[in-house]
Amino acid sequence: MIKAGIIGSTGYAGAELVRILLNHPDAKIVWYGSRSFTGQPYAEIYGSFFELVDEACLDDNMEELADAADVIFTATPQGYCASKVSEDLLSRAKVIDLSADFRIKDAARYEEWYAIHHPTPEFLGEAVYGLPELNRDLIKGARLIANPGCFPTCSVLSVFPAMKAGFIEPDSVIIDAKSGTTGAGRGAKVQNLYCEVNETVKPYGVTTHRHTPEIEDQLAKAAGREIAVQFTPHLIPMNRGILVTAYARLAKDVTEQEIRAAYTEMYGDETFVRVLPEGKVPETRYVRGSNYADVNVRVDRRTGRLIMMGAIDNIVKGAAGQAVQNMNVMFGLDEAEGLRLVPECV
Repeated sequence: MIKAGIIGSTGYAGAELVRILLNHPDAKIVWYGSRSFTGQPYAEIYGSFFELVDEACLDDNMEELADAADVIFTATPQGYCASKVSEDLLSRAKVIDLSADFRIKDAARYEEWYAIHHPTPEFLGEAVYGLPELNRDLIKGARLIANPGCFPTCSVLSVFPAMKAGFIEPDSVIIDAKSGTTGAGRGAKVQNLYCEVNETVKPYGVTTHRHTPEIEDQLAKAAGREIAVQFTPHLIPMNRGILVTAYARLAKDVTEQEIRAAYTEMYGDETFVRVLPEGKVPETRYVRGSNYADVNVRVDRRTGRLIMMGAIDNIVKGAAGQAVQNMNVMFGLDEAEGLRLVPECV
């Protein structure tokens, strides 16, 4: 039985980790960490866990937690995990960080985009980017996982096969992404109030969104060189879900069937990436509550562009579900253990 501790268990991603791990046959939660709610019964914060979780929230003492747990999930703001990780801590417990602290391998680039100092750059080289569909073999032996961001997960899975096959011009990629409001976190902010987000759609982080370098770094691996991506996210009035529509100029004369074959070749054996039938488009409602990513492509002969589409649940495959998927790989379990979550129908 894997003993799991969660720092930041009362945020949306943390609560989703609790929901998933409670149904995991090979894992047990031993620490519900929350600096804001220390001492308060967890089920009082989320009533859905009434009579399911009897424990009260503990603090965020990772040093103490490392002696109690086999794996620590840090569902915390940027800067926290990087300030706590150490050689001693990693010798006692594996760490899966849901923040951006170890996703970007260049500390200066991280500091530029996140505007905070990186206190432990010596671990950037060791940390494995936790997208199992790309890095499964590296994840198996890792002590420290940089769990991908929600927008990068959907964007990279949608674009990577076409980029890797050389079907598109690398610097022509434009990613239009839309997210539900849980992507903004659980903290009280005026711009996230019901009246501020209901009945409206808006772009944000235009040209400055912090997931941009993460997307570029991962797609650069497919392109074989550094690339620049135009990424614009939008906030839409729903609780959860991400929809990506990406556009790129075709680099060669290739048929839609040939492109689809590249996607099927890359994802055909993957449990959690579903290449939809020809003509079907991804929808957030068909992945909601699950760890699935649905992808598809369409060639526009009139404009000479490839349209790449993807949908995920931002707090499952985009956060907590992917973190558990990484845990399964790290501990040699069936990758889908605890994650056979059927998407909600309505």
